[in-house]
Amino acid sequence: MAGKKLPLPEEELMDPGHVGCLGCGGCHAMRYTLKATGPRTIISIPACCWAVMPGVYPNTCFNIPHVNTAFEVTAASISGIRAALDARGIEDVTVLGWAGDGGTADIGIQALSGMVERGTKAMYIMYDNEAYMNTGIQRSSSTPVGAWTTTTQVGKIRDYKRAPKKNMVEIMVAHGIPYTATANIAWPKDLMAKVKKAMAVEGPSFIHIFAPCPTGWRYPPDRTLEIARMATHAKVFPLYEVENGVYTVKKFKKEASISEYMMMQGRFRHLTQEEIGSIAENVVRWYDKLLKFEIMTQEE
Repeated sequence: MAGKKLPLPEEELMDPGHVGCLGCGGCHAMRYTLKATGPRTIISIPACCWAVMPGVYPNTCFNIPHVNTAFEVTAASISGIRAALDARGIEDVTVLGWAGDGGTADIGIQALSGMVERGTKAMYIMYDNEAYMNTGIQRSSSTPVGAWTTTTQVGKIRDYKRAPKKNMVEIMVAHGIPYTATANIAWPKDLMAKVKKAMAVEGPSFIHIFAPCPTGWRYPPDRTLEIARMATHAKVFPLYEVENGVYTVKKFKKEASISEYMMMQGRFRHLTQEEIGSIAENVVRWYDKLLKFEIMTQEE
């Protein structure tokens, strides 16, 4: 598993002054990722919170070259950047696609599937705040079961999200890519170690980063890291990686209550205890299945 001894680099490639919301998990995710990739990085960003947060041109909080592109074409964009660098014989630049869950699991999945199928040497990161936050908190296919959004109302109609969260890591595993992993902003060294692994891969890599959103999840901004940590301890967001088909799951002695995790967020407070119990059963079922994947592949 990604190691714990990686030091946190002092160099900052993301300056203060971004325009993200207070407590934005996506800002933590970007800062740690760039610390791991270093200055020899080109990043492509589609329509999402991070298309806005660097600042209004000509101002930016980035100290690396970056490209803003259309919602659906992040993976196509980094494929083109990689091809251009290869044509010039430049091999020491990390090409990074950075998109939200809507721009990845929904709008961008076609281009992403094509990129990884072609074997492009580039890293794609989905920072997951579990809805279309930049455009008004609309539901995405990465929105979890039971969640309120502005397009899944919870008043008299109780039209909350009922479909299961789309599992992008398993979709990437099905493509047979060399490296894919989950990461959480509450464990920055683990996140950075995984980014380093992804950089070293000869071919495409994919990392799914858990990035809580106080605005869309309806909790106080000073609780972002607490909620992020609790999500993994409650097994809602397990940390694992799949290297050439072999699973490794990061295990924790500490456990957290799924009910407590959900009740800390306004987007779940409409749920009954019976509904939360049903969601918890599915969470445990997936985690147990994940552990079986690990045993099976490790034995092979």
